[in-house]
Amino acid sequence: METGDGVPVSSRVSAKIQQLVNTLKRPKRPPLREFFVDDFEELLEVQQPDPNQPKPEGAQMLAMRGEQLGVVTNWPPSLEAALQRWGTISPKAPCLTTMDTNGKPLYILTYGKLWTRSMKVAYNILHKLGTKQEPMVRPGDRVTLVFPNNDPAAFMVAFYGCLLAEVVPVPIEVPLTRKDAGSQQIGFLLGSCGVTVALTSDACHKGLPKSPTGEIPQFKGWPKLLWFVTESKHLSKPPRDWFPHIKDANNDTAYIEYKTCKDGSVLGVTVTRIALLTHCQALTQACGYTEAETIVNVLDFKKDVGLWHGILTSVMNMMHVISIPYSLMKVNPLSWIQKVCQYKAKVACVKSRDMHWALVAHRDQRDINLSSLRMLIVADGANPWSISSCDAFLNVFQSKGLRQEVICPCASSPEALTVAIRRPTDDSNQPPGRGVLSMHGLTYGVIRVDSEEKLSVLTVQDVGLVMPGAIMCSVKPDGIPQLCKTDEIGELCVCAIATGTSYYGLSGMTKNTFEVFPMTSSGGPITEYPFIRTGLLGFIGPGGLVFVIGKMDGLMVVSGRRHNADDIVATALAVEPMKFVYRGRIAVFSVSVLHDERIVIVAEQRPDSTEEDSFQWMSRVLQAIDSIHQVGVYCLALVPANTLPKTPLGGIHLSETKQLFLEGSLHPCNVLMCPHTCVTNLPKPRQKQPEIGPASVMVGNLVSGKRIAQASGRDLGQIEDNDQARKFLFLSEVLQWRAQTTPDHVLYTLLNCRGTIANSLTCVQLHKRAEKIAVMLMERGHLQDGDHVALVYPPGIDLIAAFYGCLYAGCVPITVRPPHPQNIATTLPTVKMIVEVSRSACLMTTQLICKLLRSREAAAAVDVRTWPPVLDTDDLPKKRPAQIYKPSNPETLAYLDFSVSTTGMLAGVKMSHAATSAFCRSIKLQCELYPSREVAICLDPYCGLGFVLWCLCSVYSGHQSILIPPSELESNPALWLLAVSQYKVRDTFCSYSVMELCTKGLGSQTESLKARGLDLSRVRTCVVVAEERPRIALTQSFSKLFKDLGLHPRAVSTSLGCRVNLAICLQPHRLGKLAEQGTSGPDPTTVYVDMRALRHDRVRLVERGSPHSLPLMESGKILPGVRIIIANPETKGPLGDSHLGEIWVHSTHNASGYFTIYGDESLQSDHFNSRLSFGDTQTIWARTGYLGFLRRTELTDANGERHDALYVVGALDEAMELRGMRYHPIDIETSVIRAHKSITECAVFTWTNLLVVVVELDGSEQEALDLVPLVTNVVLEEHYLIVGVVVVVDIGVIPINSRGEKQRMHLRDGFLADQLDPIYVAYNM
Repeated sequence: METGDGVPVSSRVSAKIQQLVNTLKRPKRPPLREFFVDDFEELLEVQQPDPNQPKPEGAQMLAMRGEQLGVVTNWPPSLEAALQRWGTISPKAPCLTTMDTNGKPLYILTYGKLWTRSMKVAYNILHKLGTKQEPMVRPGDRVTLVFPNNDPAAFMVAFYGCLLAEVVPVPIEVPLTRKDAGSQQIGFLLGSCGVTVALTSDACHKGLPKSPTGEIPQFKGWPKLLWFVTESKHLSKPPRDWFPHIKDANNDTAYIEYKTCKDGSVLGVTVTRIALLTHCQALTQACGYTEAETIVNVLDFKKDVGLWHGILTSVMNMMHVISIPYSLMKVNPLSWIQKVCQYKAKVACVKSRDMHWALVAHRDQRDINLSSLRMLIVADGANPWSISSCDAFLNVFQSKGLRQEVICPCASSPEALTVAIRRPTDDSNQPPGRGVLSMHGLTYGVIRVDSEEKLSVLTVQDVGLVMPGAIMCSVKPDGIPQLCKTDEIGELCVCAIATGTSYYGLSGMTKNTFEVFPMTSSGGPITEYPFIRTGLLGFIGPGGLVFVIGKMDGLMVVSGRRHNADDIVATALAVEPMKFVYRGRIAVFSVSVLHDERIVIVAEQRPDSTEEDSFQWMSRVLQAIDSIHQVGVYCLALVPANTLPKTPLGGIHLSETKQLFLEGSLHPCNVLMCPHTCVTNLPKPRQKQPEIGPASVMVGNLVSGKRIAQASGRDLGQIEDNDQARKFLFLSEVLQWRAQTTPDHVLYTLLNCRGTIANSLTCVQLHKRAEKIAVMLMERGHLQDGDHVALVYPPGIDLIAAFYGCLYAGCVPITVRPPHPQNIATTLPTVKMIVEVSRSACLMTTQLICKLLRSREAAAAVDVRTWPPVLDTDDLPKKRPAQIYKPSNPETLAYLDFSVSTTGMLAGVKMSHAATSAFCRSIKLQCELYPSREVAICLDPYCGLGFVLWCLCSVYSGHQSILIPPSELESNPALWLLAVSQYKVRDTFCSYSVMELCTKGLGSQTESLKARGLDLSRVRTCVVVAEERPRIALTQSFSKLFKDLGLHPRAVSTSLGCRVNLAICLQPHRLGKLAEQGTSGPDPTTVYVDMRALRHDRVRLVERGSPHSLPLMESGKILPGVRIIIANPETKGPLGDSHLGEIWVHSTHNASGYFTIYGDESLQSDHFNSRLSFGDTQTIWARTGYLGFLRRTELTDANGERHDALYVVGALDEAMELRGMRYHPIDIETSVIRAHKSITECAVFTWTNLLVVVVELDGSEQEALDLVPLVTNVVLEEHYLIVGVVVVVDIGVIPINSRGEKQRMHLRDGFLADQLDPIYVAYNM
């Protein structure tokens, strides 16, 4: 004996070897070349560069030197030395005045107090933490400073205390809750800095969240900290002889400033003592600071410009700082201007938002006089929108003594500290530098001067000159740091002592940022000293003026062009924002979808703006951004006021916002997606190639080198079995024979919802009942043989008896699902339609349903006068018929099988007596059914295989059927499995909806079921009866869930039926024999195919887990007497092995044709009698309407034949033709359901040529709009399709039929008729 490959096989192969063999036979990975030039690899369009795009043409730039840092004789040798000097020689001089929320001075810190208190803090940090032998903090250690924004005095004392103690302060924000935006990342920074002590103020310490025992909880991601309060009253006085060690500034770290990156991670920038001092000197020189000047500070004093001017440089020069807290600005935006007047301040440090707020709040304040100001430092002067604030502010306050040359924008970054600042001049004639640049040029990184009149320009103001003692140049933003040309935008780099020196603990990142050597075009470095990347984009203009046009962090590269987030914010704000959204609450970021960046804008909507207003604003913003930046916005979302994550000073926390957007928890109240306009890199639509015609080489059973895809079940003629029923042509005869030979054998047992027997039928009971019904039909119904009778019964015994009664009377039965009593309006019309279409002469039913059909509700739903006569079988005659009808010819009609397809078409197929008997015989042989067997059936008995198993098979094979109506599972989900266990059933049949009910309803109950004695170890086959691609995820989770209750993993399998043939495949796994052979390898019936190939109607096998792979499970074993071939649905030519085509079937139990098709008259008869266009042109085939492929496997059947597996991909009717490709709805739906935890069900269909996705939301309605971008993203990424409409509906809106199939066409009709009552409908632009 040998296999087809000529390899001898031993009958006993060890499990390990078998596994190895299976592994070796798995599909190989295609060679590399195929990955690149495969004929259906859908290539995404690569954006070709625009040939007319502007290119830089200038000469190579020269590095720009700042003025010399002047050496002033009385400058202190270190900042601590300055503090000591002022603290001892002018202790009464005011250093810092703090304000309360009413704008009244709260506290004045003098230089004397600052000096003594800082010493006290220094002494206590070094000597009062830990023990004498083991102090907790030693010089050089890091400690964190946690102070609120309204307490600069306590912060200042603590900061200088650290400097005096030579420990390194790490100032951070106060954590308000355990889950602040970004707080976890701050914790990581503290952990990496080895911080164990946190300095804080009394009030702040009291306000921190605490556990019931009064402990401060460990914040998420934070190290364990000792909280140390720095108020003087809590501290010990240093001994008289103790004195801090005041050295000259050196290269030790002075402090660490935190910086939040684009992705939300937090880095610590270390600043040395010499850099700190030099920076103060450079600022003093650039700003012309003198002793005892007064300065008003509105900025955050813990970092950046606020720290450098308001805490550090001020002390070096003994200046007086008036600190305005954020809380006061919220109450009174004019407070800082009032303080400038009140204290006749010379300098003020603000942001453009403070100027903007002052303008909005300014209403003819008479007593304002700003003539004392010689310098108004605008900390964010480098932002694109700051220039308009500066201009407007000057415009209003010029009359109040403000001079134009006083406004001094500056540029700074955490790494390079102050990068450039405009110097205050006394010359009011010299206008500040302005640049009007073409926005289009900027997206290519090129400077092109344009004119103000145009919309698509960016007006920028200079941020002054390079800092004293520094060198600046600009380098290309990516790649080697090469010097830019003079008309090119680059990243500004600075070489100076006064900068940060590293990211704490991150040497790799430090090297890339703090140790950059800019190169000339000839390839040499411009100096031997390293430069620091500032993270700012800009250029050095004429006269050495520095211009900044954006930040590296805000850069978004869309289709090769660079856009700056801040510019897009500025454009959005220009669209009359004040009415609809909050000015400072707009986030712009990019997300990567389908291999390109896509721009997302999120803004907070004002509570009083209507949906209509918002949409108008949104569409205007889209138009503005399109015309000014020539870039499409992928998604614009509005969220309710105050819902975006904030930074501690009230700005938007960008990375958290992006994170919420990506995970679907942003909860927008309005969303507008524009994928149609901005996704431009989709693969080209497919052009259909003409298929190979009959002229292709066909030799024997090969088509163009491949074995023809054909397969068959066992041959019915050659099977020898003692099948007594075979000698009867008609089922009615089999029943009579059984009633005579085994009258008391139970054929049917019906269970109720409690699992007890509601009813049962023996052979003779069924026979006698059928006789009475036949009499009733003839006498009361006056029916002739051949008349059609509609049987409207609930699932049960009456239905079976009525069916055989019809056969006995010679009538043709049609089983019809009864109307649902709670839902007559929608279910009764279907009943009426089937009765009419099937031309039923009479309707048989139970007394209860009789009443229902005549009820008022029924009259409202249909015209009750046109019903045929209704017979109530609860009241039967007592007599027997004179004779039982025997058909003259086996080809006459036995019954009609009516069903509504998933595409919403009602069709009845004709089943002849011969086909019915052949069908029953085929199932009997496949499932090995005998009178001694018991089979549990949990299916709807109205059509297809469900009807055959419920009503016909027991009569033919004699086995006992335990009937479980699926509707009973709704009240008792365990009913079916408990019955299977109780009756020790070996074979059971169910539908996907039953399996899903069990998986969802019993998921958490397996332990209690085990305790109740549920045991599934006797089940050898559990077949899902279906007319679709096997739902592999559901069958696998079912198997996994009930494995603990004894269910064999290989027991679950599926079947395939369709209209033309009610069962083509049915897989009763022969567990016994297979398991003994030790095929412990992976189940051989699943393959993985490339989903992209399927869209092109091709099958390409890939390995599990490869991208775009789709698992397909074999649809069961082909039934005896069935032949299958795969044909091209268009040309009708036969296809080769593993090629995708329509499944055609030839069998004695094929239906003989459509009785009527309601809803589509064009369905031709060729569904039942098609012939191949070449090859075997004689055989008559029925077309199933399903796409699939056959694949010869390595398994052998019992008779040694290699097993052919049939894989179903999907119904042709359901498939959607989009962009020239064929998509199966289920694939898109599977992706969508995975996109968000709240999507419970999904259905897709096309409308015009738009893809419509309907999702059921299991969650609060505020989550509805989160789903829109996620659904759009996942369908783009995985299927290269743009979703046209996303409809979010409540649970249960997607209609599902009794087989558990989605009725997508009903849904589509409901959508078009506006009957879905959706939570939200999003039309993607």
